[in-house]
Amino acid sequence: MPDLPLVYYGDNANAPYGVRDSDDIYQLTCRGVERLWAEGCDLVILACNTASAAALRRMQETWIPEGKRVLGVFVPLIESLTERQWGDNTPPREVAVKHVALFATPATVASRAFQRELAFRAIGVDVEAQPCAGVVDAIEQGDELLAEALVTSHVEALKRRMPHPEAAILGCTHYPLMQSTFQKALGESVKVYSQANLVAESLEDYLARRPEFVGSGTRSAYLTTGDPKRVSGKATQFLRHAISFESA
Repeated sequence: MPDLPLVYYGDNANAPYGVRDSDDIYQLTCRGVERLWAEGCDLVILACNTASAAALRRMQETWIPEGKRVLGVFVPLIESLTERQWGDNTPPREVAVKHVALFATPATVASRAFQRELAFRAIGVDVEAQPCAGVVDAIEQGDELLAEALVTSHVEALKRRMPHPEAAILGCTHYPLMQSTFQKALGESVKVYSQANLVAESLEDYLARRPEFVGSGTRSAYLTTGDPKRVSGKATQFLRHAISFESA
């Protein structure tokens, strides 16, 4: 959706969230969502598995006002894995994949949110979760060799507990940048689920069904709690076109 105006908020001053406790993650996530509401965004996507896992349910149950929506990123992933839509409330059923490896931040693993949501929709699925400490920091610092070494080490650690996973979930929005390394370490027979395309397709479908959440904005904006110059440079490097951040 290249023509859709988006407001992006990067909490770079407090990242990574994956090593924080749940209350801290909740407070930081609420602060970021409020800043996006101030920009006129009625629909917010938590483009962070840790925030989605540790904060979203609490936010939805107690905090989000009428007329606003906050959605997470692992819902489309579970829809794809179980081959059923989120609104399908029929009882859990057998699915094709029985052995799933989950690679995520320590906070996402500790929340068990992925296993909880999966259990509502599927039965007989064995999930082995591997907390991948250090990978986000290495990616953020641009240290590709360290990131590759850490990914390989984490995959080897998981395979000692689950030698033959059928599918693997990259449960952090940084990890798709290392998808080829995960795939190589896991082996070609393992299907690797990466969120980026799944979330984009899900958002496109959501906005087609709920056009009132498209909003009236006419330009994209990029906000950061960190150093705008440094974050702009990193974003431009990753996306290969100029991105200019403002202070949030």
